[in-house]
Amino acid sequence: MSRLFGTDGIRGVANQHPMTPEMAVKIGRAVAACFACSDPASVVIGHDTRRSAAMIESGLISGICSEKSNVIPAGVLPTPGVAYLIAALGGCAGIVVSASHNPYTDNGIKIFDGSGYKLTIEMEQKLETLIQSDFPPGGRSGNPEIGTIRPAMNALERCLEFLKQALAEDVRLQGMKIVLDCANGATFLVAPMLFGELGASTQVLFASPDGRNINDGCGSEHPQALAEAVKASQADVGLAFDGDGDRLIAVDETGEVLTGDQVLAICARYMKQKGVLKSNTVVSTVMSNMGLGVALKEMGISHVMTNVGDRYVTEAMRSQGAVLGGEDSGHTVFLDHQTTGDGMLTGMKLLEVMVAEEKSLSELKGVMTVFPQVLINVDVCSKPDLGSIPEIQQVIEDVEIELNGKGRVLVRYSGTQPQCRVMVEGLTENQTRDYCQRIADIIKDTIG
Repeated sequence: MSRLFGTDGIRGVANQHPMTPEMAVKIGRAVAACFACSDPASVVIGHDTRRSAAMIESGLISGICSEKSNVIPAGVLPTPGVAYLIAALGGCAGIVVSASHNPYTDNGIKIFDGSGYKLTIEMEQKLETLIQSDFPPGGRSGNPEIGTIRPAMNALERCLEFLKQALAEDVRLQGMKIVLDCANGATFLVAPMLFGELGASTQVLFASPDGRNINDGCGSEHPQALAEAVKASQADVGLAFDGDGDRLIAVDETGEVLTGDQVLAICARYMKQKGVLKSNTVVSTVMSNMGLGVALKEMGISHVMTNVGDRYVTEAMRSQGAVLGGEDSGHTVFLDHQTTGDGMLTGMKLLEVMVAEEKSLSELKGVMTVFPQVLINVDVCSKPDLGSIPEIQQVIEDVEIELNGKGRVLVRYSGTQPQCRVMVEGLTENQTRDYCQRIADIIKDTIG
């Protein structure tokens, strides 16, 4: 049987395997059996605004309760909010029902341990074994006692208070004008409340979820409308979140979109100056732009790179004693405050730098020069070992020879979608695009 877990939990088209009610019950049972750290254990569950969320959540709750564990539903809440609540409410594990930045037709299940961290590969494998085993119809325990369902009280307010404490005491946002793009997702309530209570003047876009419009032409994957709104309203900054609120993409006052790497570089420089960049290290993934490595080297900051996935970033941060890391896609982890990527926290920290240094975002982003980078996603019918396909290996080798050390090529499969991602960096935009398209065409011809 194929592996259920991808780079960020279990994901697929809602109402198709593995995102079915039947599988949700199995997953719920497995989570309860795997994380029975107290008697009875409690599992915190939150979700985004997709119409399929209730269907998946109901299955999970049924499975968990059948294993004599309690459930604490938190309702619509960003992924990092659920991660925070697990420890705050004494949970043994947590689950978020979300497919992140994917369209509403997809859904997913993200699982966290009792400390609010994403699972290790070993723990995922243990869960898979349980999920694929045959549970008796009444649950493994066979006990007539079942778990209870007690909704989290004031979950949104607790998350708000937790986030507000992360902003430096001497930083105030009064006088700042911010445009927020909530992606019609999990931040649609909490983000406007947070930044408004911190004193900023806010204009809110895409905060009317209807179950189908999550990430639809908006959010971190589609910041064009946000950029236009920032320019039209002469705002100081625009902040775009993804569907489950663990990513941030920022827009400066000129309407230019910053990458996650640029945000990392800005925060790294500031934290080093403040003496709070522990281990003098920043962690990112192999998808980071070459410009980030150059900028960190110039700042005298160590740079550690990992496989794609914020879970790997966080694991490396913990092992290195680092407190700042992230992905170019907008996942940024401030380990002194949060256990996972948090879009709203990242937005707060970016605003903190702007206020403390009295500089615009367009000025701050000058800390890093972005090398031309082109990413093409190729739909594929299967995912054979790329190294076993001579045509693909040959075109990659040809492009790398022509780059002559002044760029790089990265080709990998998506961990959450039936796609192969082709990324090329080079000295010029046109050259880089041509190289990337050349490789993408061969992939499409061979396995598309």
